[in-house]
Formats: sequence, structure tokens, C-alpha cells
Amino acid sequence: MAFELSEDQLKTAENELKKYLPMSQQVYGFLVLRNRVRSDPVRRVLVDKWPQFRVIMCKPQVEQKSDLFKDTLLFATDAAVLEEILSKSSVFDWSKYFCVGTSVSHTEIFKAVASAKGVPCKRVAKCYLMTLEDVGRLPPVDSSGISVSSLDESHIGLVSQTWKFGKVDVAVGLIRNMIANFPSCCVLDAEGKPVSWILTYASGAIGMLYTLPEHRGKGYAKILVSSLAKRNHALGYPVYSFIEEENAVSYRLFANLGFTEDPSYREAWFRVNEFQIFQ
Repeated sequence: MAFELSEDQLKTAENELKKYLPMSQQVYGFLVLRNRVRSDPVRRVLVDKWPQFRVIMCKPQVEQKSDLFKDTLLFATDAAVLEEILSKSSVFDWSKYFCVGTSVSHTEIFKAVASAKGVPCKRVAKCYLMTLEDVGRLPPVDSSGISVSSLDESHIGLVSQTWKFGKVDVAVGLIRNMIANFPSCCVLDAEGKPVSWILTYASGAIGMLYTLPEHRGKGYAKILVSSLAKRNHALGYPVYSFIEEENAVSYRLFANLGFTEDPSYREAWFRVNEFQIFQ
């Protein structure tokens, strides 16, 4: 019902997913980074068949409780095959918590399967997909006199405390993995402490953008988005972000920097049995 891809097949799948951009952006971005950076824990990449797959999933290996917080990334071209995998395969354990990021068009499938299994399923986010097609067209940003650096592991607690989904202990492992393995940028104050920051997810999306309240209005967010976009582009990573529909401030920020959205596409995240993690 589902087959795990080998290292060579992962490279082939990366090229195949380019044909489906922007709909495949999150899984494609994950494979771009996965084929170049070895992060921990490694997600297993599963398909319904090979090489003409119709469903591809990047599923984290659960070795400890904190791994549950890492979401499964999913792209499907055939809704019927997706529904069959969700309802009949052993890929997902519907008795436990899991989170899936995929197209909002699959909402009814997730609701139907969860209802049939008698478990709670909640859509927790619906986002614009905003991409930067040409990094060279980023507007000039004046960062003179501002100390821009990268986050390190001593900053994990700070990032976790201020992230809207970071109020649970299991989020720490996700943030630790991001800081240790993927690019990040931050603005440091006179004492060398971060006051504004942005990270890169395992999917290549940039996010968790945050500025401490007392340091807002200084243009730090614009500097950090521009800096991380250039850094990720130089590494050969796609440059994109997911912006929640209700976050008008972030939408304007990214749009003013040249990011554009595909109005026909939205990404959504679904949590199953979230009561097991979020009390």
C-alpha cells in the first residue's frame, strides 16, 4: 500500500515534484533539503507506487515523544488513492496524535476518514503559499548599524516560548532540529541577545518570524526575511513561506519584499487526537 523510497529514488522524486509546483511546494522543498542536509530525526518518504506515484508522504520517525510534534507532509494528485491510504493502510495510526500538512482541498477527505474512525480531526491552520521567484528583485534593505547573526542552541527556549505553537514541551525538539540543521537569522541587541528572528523549517519554508514587542517598528522583520531569503537561495533551496490567512501584517511584509501567492492554492494543517499533546 505504501513503499519507502531509497536515496536514489528520493532524487528522482525531487525532480518529478517540480512538475507539480506550486501545489507540491512543501514536499518538494523537504526533498530539496533532505537530499542535501541530514537532519534528525529523518523523515521516511513513502509513496503509493513507483515511479508513477499519486501520493507521496514525508513522515517523521517517532523515536521519542517530541518527534510526534513534527508534522507529516503530504502531496496527492489522486483524491481516491489518498482516501484509500488514509482509511486502509497502516501509514497512520489513528489511535495516536499526528499532524499533516497538505492542500486545503483535502479537508473533506480528512474529516470523512476521521469521522469513520471515530477520532477528532481539527484543521488548525489555513495558509497562503508565498514564493519569491527572483531573489535578485528583493528591494534594498538598510541594515547598517544592526547586528545580524544566526540562532544557536542557547536560543531554543526563547524561540519556543514566543512561538504560537511552542507552548508544549514537545515543540522544543522541532525547534532544536531547525536551529541545528537549517539556516536562521536573528538581530542581536547590544548584549548579544536575539531580539528578532526567523528560521527555516525542514520543508525549506521560512517562518517562526518574531520580534520582541519592545523592539518592533524598527524594520527588523524586513531585514531578516531578506537576509534569510538570500541565504537559502545561495544554498539552492526554494524560497517560500506559509502565511496564515488572518495574518495581514505578515502578508503585507512578504508581498512588499516581492513574494507572490498563487490565489488558487492554500495549504492546511490537520491535527488528529490533539488532546493527547495539547491539554
